[in-house]
Amino acid sequence: MEKVFVTGAAGFIGSNLTDRLLKVGKQVVGWDNFSTGQTDFLEGARTHPSFRFVHGDNLDLEALTAAMSGCDFVFHLAANADVRFGLDHPEKDLQQNTIATFNVLEAMRANAIKRIAFSSTGSVYGEAGVIPTPEDAPFPIQTSLYAASKVAGEGLIQAYCEGFAFEGYIFRFVSILGERYTHGHVFDFFKQLQKDPSRLRVLGNGKQRKSYLDVQDCVSAMLHVIGLNLAAHANHRSIIFNLGADEYCTVTDSIGWICERLGVNPSLEFTGGDRGWVGDNPFIFLDTRKIRSTGWSASLSIQQAVENTVDWLAGNSWVFAKRS
Repeated sequence: MEKVFVTGAAGFIGSNLTDRLLKVGKQVVGWDNFSTGQTDFLEGARTHPSFRFVHGDNLDLEALTAAMSGCDFVFHLAANADVRFGLDHPEKDLQQNTIATFNVLEAMRANAIKRIAFSSTGSVYGEAGVIPTPEDAPFPIQTSLYAASKVAGEGLIQAYCEGFAFEGYIFRFVSILGERYTHGHVFDFFKQLQKDPSRLRVLGNGKQRKSYLDVQDCVSAMLHVIGLNLAAHANHRSIIFNLGADEYCTVTDSIGWICERLGVNPSLEFTGGDRGWVGDNPFIFLDTRKIRSTGWSASLSIQQAVENTVDWLAGNSWVFAKRS
């Protein structure tokens, strides 16, 4: 039975991935430092005989190497995903995203593990000149420290694939929605409306155009691609896929769906400008033809993903206390 190591296993995407891996018969070693992950998200996994959890940090290379022993494949999902406040603590992206990725690769090398999947981001395209943006689009100026740290992580993985004969799957996500979601615009808007349903403060002008993807579609896409073993046959032993829905919406579209789901009609207070913060790209829409050509497609629309997220937050109000 294949044994899979998951960094960020207690996080939003990592815990959903862990559950799916166990469901399809994999052994899973979950690794997390609980900086943003939640013990509750692993409640089901902890009852499974094929799951083992290790509490640890990616910056502790010795402990990471020991925990990874005996594994066959690594999903590296752990990261600092705080784009908005990245300039307040610039070292965090370097340490938790770039240095952490180097440590994961070194732990793999020490354990003779050759296969890795990495959660990158569509933010690496910056303010893209080509929309929808394909995987081979030229990189523009980076607009956030988060994206810059992910570009560095991608580069390290590609170099290890070349130098040490690793196989790398790099997935550039749009923003992910769904159950166990604890960070992002739906979370922030929901929290505001719970406190005061009569008004909603919106960063920017609300016309920012974004694409989103449901977490179950995200997990399915990664497992689908890895199951095809495409990296083993790629020219450089690593392969990149955009992950997203084949559509986008405006921020005000999303607000409309959230408010309808909650039965509220707040006045909207826009801070103005075409972006909410430095690094908030006004238009993110990834070209997903490459992954769709393999037979995968999103099962949920963006509207359905937003509505499902609202429903999950409504039924799990405890997450707001955990993130306060």
